[in-house]
Amino acid sequence: MDLYKIKEPSFLKEMSIGQLEELSLDMRKFLIENLSGTGGHLGANLGVVELTLALHRVFESPKDRLLFDVGHQSYIHKILTGRAGRFDTLRKYNGLCGFPKRNESEHDTWETGHSSTSLSAAMGMAIARDLRKESHSIVPIIGDGALTGGMALEALNHIGDEKKNVTVILNDNEMSIARNVGALHGALGRMRSAGKYNRAKDDLEWILKRIPAVGGRLAQAAERLKDSMKYFVLPGMFFEELGFTYYGPVDGHDYQDLFENLNYAKKTSGPVIVHVITQKGKGYHPAETDKKDKWHGVGPYKIESGEKIKPTDAPPAWSEVISETLRKEARVDKRVVAITPAMVLGSKLEKFGEEFPDRLFDVGIAEQHATTLSAGLATQGMKPFLAIYSTFLQRGYDQVIHDVARQNLNVIFGVDRAGLVGADGETHQGVFDVAFLRSVPNMVVAMPKDENEGQYLVHTAVSYDDGPIAIRYPRGNGLGVEMSKELKTIPIGSWEVLKEGTDVVILTFGTTIPMALAASERLSKEGISVRVVNARFIKPMDEAMLHDIMKNKLPILTVEESVLQGGFGSSVLEFKEEHNYLSWVNRLGIPDRFIEHGSVPELWEEIGLTEDNVIKNIKEIIPEKKQRA
Repeated sequence: MDLYKIKEPSFLKEMSIGQLEELSLDMRKFLIENLSGTGGHLGANLGVVELTLALHRVFESPKDRLLFDVGHQSYIHKILTGRAGRFDTLRKYNGLCGFPKRNESEHDTWETGHSSTSLSAAMGMAIARDLRKESHSIVPIIGDGALTGGMALEALNHIGDEKKNVTVILNDNEMSIARNVGALHGALGRMRSAGKYNRAKDDLEWILKRIPAVGGRLAQAAERLKDSMKYFVLPGMFFEELGFTYYGPVDGHDYQDLFENLNYAKKTSGPVIVHVITQKGKGYHPAETDKKDKWHGVGPYKIESGEKIKPTDAPPAWSEVISETLRKEARVDKRVVAITPAMVLGSKLEKFGEEFPDRLFDVGIAEQHATTLSAGLATQGMKPFLAIYSTFLQRGYDQVIHDVARQNLNVIFGVDRAGLVGADGETHQGVFDVAFLRSVPNMVVAMPKDENEGQYLVHTAVSYDDGPIAIRYPRGNGLGVEMSKELKTIPIGSWEVLKEGTDVVILTFGTTIPMALAASERLSKEGISVRVVNARFIKPMDEAMLHDIMKNKLPILTVEESVLQGGFGSSVLEFKEEHNYLSWVNRLGIPDRFIEHGSVPELWEEIGLTEDNVIKNIKEIIPEKKQRA
């Protein structure tokens, strides 16, 4: 079938199962070919081909609301709703978003990027539907990994209590971004192996009512006995106790099984769980056989072999540098433990776990728990290192304040993916953590200029005993600098002058330092002397250096790959105001809007975080006579 001609999904209702199976093959071929060039979330989407086609056949989108939790499994949905022709732009600048996007299609009813939100949103939509006396279906599709998130469990409790008509599709592939962990995952595993619960209940009732001689009395007791039996056959008990009707397990690659159970669910009053078993990566051998889920999100690859296409001489990834340094620290300090919310692979903690299996704790998609768990460890004299993406730390913000900082506990936050991340777009841009961490009492916030300073800051954090400390580091690879064998501590709050200058000062940190140095070199050729400062400690700042700069009335330009509102530049303005200095301060950073997907250089250009704009801003704040000279 020509997928590029698809405009909307109603045609599926006229297709036979044989035709649907052929379409499934076409869909998988399309994904494998297109994502080999653009990259994207391959494994998850290959696993939901039949499920997505079945949902669009049984339900009527956009009248019926389909909500994809996390959203990295929505590519088939995008194709069915007329977006196949844009797949060559997937996750590219001004191209197709890798997640559901409401301004892309009326069929995208909920935007996601973080997990465990769909059930709460579905409950909100159900309440609105019922208040308006409407009758459409609301169908959140959530994975078994996302179901471990606290929000999802809170929403299940509410939906079940209110008895709302919501059809929850539990897509169970035993994986999220990494292999799932936890008791709930174990319970789902038992459900998978226990057979079809509702069919067992129906069969039991049929048998009981046909037993001779005691049929009358036993028939009256059948319902009670049937409910008692569920504690023995067990698969759906957890959900039924929450007030849901449970259907499953369902073979997520068998159309007959899918249609039968989805149609049952559609006709059932009240909240329903349809437990669907799928295979992540189905139809592409390298992804099917992937045990470490390296095919969850991929860059370009060779279709025939599955070999990833990437530079062979690239410096190590930032996550690897940080985790390897932590491993060195753990060898000499038995108090060091690592915690991660389902990001063992993303934060490169595999080797740490292999060497210290009893000191690595993957808590699943549970950022709040991970934060407070770290606090609990710290109260007992341990040195917890919480490796967490910047945007995932947002989900544990109350715990950062209430459980960690308020008690001034020695928790080390490894804030991964800090700054713009590119292709994953606005849900994953790590640009808010400077502002929200800087405002928290007792918190130290730092970001290294390169990998060598990164290992120094990890060593500094492990040596630090006076409260919480956050080390920010970006996505991608380091600069390839030489790494010192001996680690040293960096005085908390100290900055470093990278280039001397007498006319103006650039205060910057992390990823924007090379840009500042390049601009400084260009300006020096015009006779403008620019001092470049590595403001590696965002909080506390190097107040002695700031006093010296401002007493000498040097103009200042702050440059940061984080939001301007409440960011590092704001802290410099606050210092200026507090001490009644008259220095001119300009700020460059992320403007007051969400930044969508694209390569980081493209995004920098879009928002004016460029070498040319640094030069322009410096010329605005230095005395006019200096420019003429």
